[in-house]
Amino acid sequence: MDRGKGGQPSPLPRMVFLALFFLAGVCLGQVLAGRVPREAGRELSEYLHHYVTVEGGVTAGTVLSALVLYLRYPLLAALLGFASVGVVLLPCTALLFGFFLSFSVCCFTAAFGADGVMLALAVFGLRCAVTLPVFFLLAVPAWGSAAALAAMSFGRGRRAAPVTYGKVWWRRLGLCMLTLLVGVCVELFVSPWLLRLVLGRVLV
Repeated sequence: MDRGKGGQPSPLPRMVFLALFFLAGVCLGQVLAGRVPREAGRELSEYLHHYVTVEGGVTAGTVLSALVLYLRYPLLAALLGFASVGVVLLPCTALLFGFFLSFSVCCFTAAFGADGVMLALAVFGLRCAVTLPVFFLLAVPAWGSAAALAAMSFGRGRRAAPVTYGKVWWRRLGLCMLTLLVGVCVELFVSPWLLRLVLGRVLV
């Protein structure tokens, strides 16, 4: 096994492993998005027309929605590191992350053509720039912890010392949560303006 600094296992193989599942989800999303009927594109266009004409604001509902969108995959990745089942569910989570992101972007491009790329960037660009690296920062060590727990439960490590989480892990988790909360704030106050700007150019 490759070793990193201090004799610890290198995180690179785990990163590559999870990234492959994410890319598989991206490919699957592209394939299935091509089978979406044209009516779905018209419904998306009508929804965006409605969105751009409604005066919005920061409400409890929008805050809760943004929190869910930003925290769901990274927080799930962190929690799965505390259970041996995470060794299976973390790759599945990476696959679902890639699938839903790719499927959504492809729906925009199918509905609006080249303009859909700009719309998708306005809707998902900031969120992906924040959540994607945070997800992998949490998922890679979490998968290693889940694998160690699985080895203790089902292998020779059953009688070994319990898997512990050091200060580095908790600092990383705290920094990631802070980054996600900053992303939520920017999403609430900047993204609507950016989306309306792009919509004004596309939906004319």
